[in-house]
Amino acid sequence: MVAAVFHSPLQASATPAAGPASSCIAATTGACAPIAAAPKKPTRDFQGLWMAVLPPVLGLALLVLVWQAIAATSASGIPKPLETWAQALQVFSDPFYYAGPNDQGIGWNVLASLERVALGFGLAALVGMPAGFAIGRSEFLSRMFNPLISLLRPVSPLAWLPIGLLVFKSADPAAIWTIFICSIWPMIINTAVGVQRVPQDYLNVARVLNLSEWKIFTKILFPAVLPYLLTGVRLAVGTAWLVIVAAEMLTGGVGIGFWVWDEWNNLNVSNIIIAIFVIGIVGLLLEFALIKLASLFTYEEVKA
Repeated sequence: MVAAVFHSPLQASATPAAGPASSCIAATTGACAPIAAAPKKPTRDFQGLWMAVLPPVLGLALLVLVWQAIAATSASGIPKPLETWAQALQVFSDPFYYAGPNDQGIGWNVLASLERVALGFGLAALVGMPAGFAIGRSEFLSRMFNPLISLLRPVSPLAWLPIGLLVFKSADPAAIWTIFICSIWPMIINTAVGVQRVPQDYLNVARVLNLSEWKIFTKILFPAVLPYLLTGVRLAVGTAWLVIVAAEMLTGGVGIGFWVWDEWNNLNVSNIIIAIFVIGIVGLLLEFALIKLASLFTYEEVKA
């Protein structure tokens, strides 16, 4: 048997606590008052901070050194890093100026490209996600569309641009069409794979409970497929941002791709290098935003 011993609160308060963290104030009350231990100061992980900061800085420094060496030793006309930095300060001093349809700041060109990406990607999401769920749920549709997807997915993005120009008779819809057709495949494939990997026990329970197809979709399929779907979205956005630059070089108009081609026609290599960094930074920000979005809906850490 286990005996439970209860002590009176008055008796417990009169018993001094052992250890260095207690002290008795006998002169006033005769009772013991515990003294809380001083909080420990948080230790900084300098090694983790060092490893997080030093490698990227060294990588960028190596890039600048190689760039400087190539610009200094070759006669190709590549500007040096300091010259490009001075030009970048001038370009970004007024990124949203407007001096005509063919003479606009880099800010307007980036926004025009992002608008095309949003339209093409949004249309691809509206078509690709439901198609992926349908292909993943139906073996007949899977066998029907898998050969078509395998045939069309490896086609180069720019090969679709003439088809868009032929059908839409305009450069802007053709660029959006190119983004659409190249962004739809990652979403279809990842969504279908996610549906096919849902445990069969979940679906068996749904049949036993006589759940409707809508209930199966909202309560079982969508939560389980969401990580795969977000991975497809990340891949599709990266593809769309790559495609729009090349498409705008060929179609013209306003956009970061057209800005690069226009600066090449003006033999302004510094602005081309600036545009390369801008394209990379915007793509990095899009990727980072989608990683953060995916981490909100997954239990495991989403890594790039």
